[in-house]
Amino acid sequence: LKLAIIGQSLFGQEVYSNLRKQGHKVVGVFTVPDKDGKADPLAVAAEKEGTPVFKFPRWRVKGKPIPEVVDAYKAVGAELNVMPFCSQFIPMNVIDHPKHGSIIYHPSILPLHRGASAINWTLIHGDKKAGFTVFWADDGLDTGPILLQRQCDVEPNDTVDTLYNRFLFPGGIKAMVNLAQPAEAIHNWIRGHDKVPGAWTVIDGQSVTLYGSSMLGGSVPEGQPLDIEGASQAARVTKNGLVLYGTDGKALLVKNLQFEDGKMIPASKYFSSGESASVELTDDEKTMAEEIRNIWKGILSNVPAIEDTTDFFKSGAASMDVVRLVEEVKQKCAGVQLQNEDVYMATTFQDFIQMFVRKLRGEDQEEELVVDYATKDVNNMTVKMPYQCFINGKFEDSENGKTYDSISPTDGSVICKVSYASVGDVDRAVAAAKEAYENGPWGKMNPRDRGSLLYRLADLMEEHQEELATIESIDSGAVYTLALKTHVGMSIQTFRYFAGWCDKIQGKTIPINQARPNRNLTFTKKEPLGVCAIVIPWNYPLMMLAWKSAACLAAGNTLVLKPAQVTPLTALKFAELSVKAGIPKGVINILPGSGGVVGQRLSEHPDIRKLGFTGSTPIGKQIMKSCAVSNLKKVSLELGGKSPLLIFSDCDMDKAVRMGMSSVFFNKGENCIAAGRLFVEESIHDEFIDRVVEEIKKMKIGDPLDRSTDHGPQNHKAHLDKLLEYCEIGVKEGATLVYGGTRVDRPGFFMEPTVFTDVEDHMFLAKEESFGPVMVVSKFKDGDVDGVLQRANDTEYGLASGVFTRDINKAMYVSERLEAGTVFVNTYNKTDVATPFGGFKQSGFGKDLGEDALMEYLKTKAVTVEY
Repeated sequence: LKLAIIGQSLFGQEVYSNLRKQGHKVVGVFTVPDKDGKADPLAVAAEKEGTPVFKFPRWRVKGKPIPEVVDAYKAVGAELNVMPFCSQFIPMNVIDHPKHGSIIYHPSILPLHRGASAINWTLIHGDKKAGFTVFWADDGLDTGPILLQRQCDVEPNDTVDTLYNRFLFPGGIKAMVNLAQPAEAIHNWIRGHDKVPGAWTVIDGQSVTLYGSSMLGGSVPEGQPLDIEGASQAARVTKNGLVLYGTDGKALLVKNLQFEDGKMIPASKYFSSGESASVELTDDEKTMAEEIRNIWKGILSNVPAIEDTTDFFKSGAASMDVVRLVEEVKQKCAGVQLQNEDVYMATTFQDFIQMFVRKLRGEDQEEELVVDYATKDVNNMTVKMPYQCFINGKFEDSENGKTYDSISPTDGSVICKVSYASVGDVDRAVAAAKEAYENGPWGKMNPRDRGSLLYRLADLMEEHQEELATIESIDSGAVYTLALKTHVGMSIQTFRYFAGWCDKIQGKTIPINQARPNRNLTFTKKEPLGVCAIVIPWNYPLMMLAWKSAACLAAGNTLVLKPAQVTPLTALKFAELSVKAGIPKGVINILPGSGGVVGQRLSEHPDIRKLGFTGSTPIGKQIMKSCAVSNLKKVSLELGGKSPLLIFSDCDMDKAVRMGMSSVFFNKGENCIAAGRLFVEESIHDEFIDRVVEEIKKMKIGDPLDRSTDHGPQNHKAHLDKLLEYCEIGVKEGATLVYGGTRVDRPGFFMEPTVFTDVEDHMFLAKEESFGPVMVVSKFKDGDVDGVLQRANDTEYGLASGVFTRDINKAMYVSERLEAGTVFVNTYNKTDVATPFGGFKQSGFGKDLGEDALMEYLKTKAVTVEY
């Protein structure tokens, strides 16, 4: 078709571009005259492609068509008029002239809201449906026959902007909001005018436009009162924004405020004075600043030169120019997350550049972070614990508002309520991680800069190590000294280790057969996988997070992590520190909740490319199945264990007793590599047991925050009950209970360190993992090395193992034949961040720690070039 387009604005430009793409010939564009030397976006697009453009200031004079204008229109020979967002009054002899007449786009479900500002009135009236209509033009006001209608639901916090993204963009004028009405009516009025034309009120004698309204549920945050003209009660400036109250006592939250000079600020900053310190630009950033200066020149063509003090809006820019500026900067500087409102908050060129650079560096995140803490005075400090889901750089309640209690194992009391993530929360977190990977600065960042951020994160963890260790202790029952040294200390070491790997990830060049006379070059590249999911257990909450996420992040991936339901608090504190370290939003997402909901959805989600899991073998199998069926995700699994420890008669007995106890009772036995079964050579068996029992009696069981405590509570009550049942089965099957086996008579989930002897190979205790402070001891005949090896390997697990002997030949012989991913010789529990860790058989596959762990989160691409 030969089309004439009569209209204006960005929407008119979009219609023009789409019709051209569909193959129609636009024979003429009729739009409004230039304003302040700048052409309308529709005219800009048409002129760029050589389409005839007519800029008539009017079509009529005193109600009658202007003959020269009508003749110019008729001369283009249009077969159909398309009229998107046409604000001018078009004569009927123009509307009826083409053989197919004229069609109009209108932003409402006609016959509702005829005339201007249709989307605004959709929201102001509180309609449950919005939409658009395409209809034949007639001589009435939006009354012609309807050709097409589309509609959508209006969400509770929809604005003009969000509906425009799906439909059309209306015009209008600013309107004062009446604050003497119920909160929902105020909210509807503000969102109905957001962002064009804007709803305003009077604050401290000046008109202020309100943007970003949402209904406020639950309690109102603490804040500073603010009197607003006409309000039923004083508003409140809080860390989340400006809280307004309706006459019904209900509240709404306003995010941003704009003043008469065009300057916009976060509402939370209303009482703040002074400017933040300027950032020093690097050479690359200075080059980008000059490119952005050229973009400003192109938009503000009426301004002779763009100075640092040039104000975007005082130089004549309008709302359509804001969109153009944002989109041009995003196109020029891929990866920066820029929104229209950012322009209103940084209206001068120098402020805009400062804002842009901070966003480019990820430094805008810290200021924006809002955390609602659960606080607890404990361990001679006040610990501040985030308790909400962490999604896309923000802490927020779960989608359905559900929470659950996090219980202290020390006394069974409630530490705080924690958000219980839903499937919807998982989907939002994955979408945030995907956006951060594909379009955010993380995926485009220099690897060395990525390493610097991880180093900074490790430094912050070290600065907060006492607080992290305290949270770990009260949430998991870990003895504080162990939490400080191992749970937190090794987590810090892990991040520093992998931070150093960031700029050392490299491929190879490979010689191949040449296809003469041409020559070939083949090389490989190591690339990140994309969005990864990490599901961790409750025994070392922070350390398991570090073991997997540090390698994942160093490789350049983004992640969604589910901490164990019973120990979420250090993971959420870690999320807070990651923002302070400058990790861009969306890179790290933390979702507390159940494995059946969050874990299952992560394993099924089509946008996740890798899942790392530490936990039980049955759950690992279920995860592996879901990952395979959904999209064949890469999987690494660290699962159950029944690690054998072989103690020969030629061992160093003092060391064997000390290390043997550590192999079982370290971290209350809640240790994936714990020695699940000790094989002690017959000639030293009784002495070994006597000395172990003697040492157990010296152990202090009690408050994990007491520095002299050796043995804290089990992680949670269900686990304690399972351990007690485990011991009962052992006694019933005929094993000898030498010590313990019962619950300690005190509040909390405490269990006595336990020792069983005379455990035969067929017994439950010999085959199943306790994951608690239960030493399971079996004898083997003197000198029967191959016999005890056969018994030690007679298990479906293969996570770790150990041997104590002074005979180096025997030690090497045994270590070569033990079927386990880790073998300790004359030591135990000696893990290091540089040493790969993982199991064989049904203990899983894949590695944590060391260079091997990095490879779990990378893919290899081969490139062959002919030259």
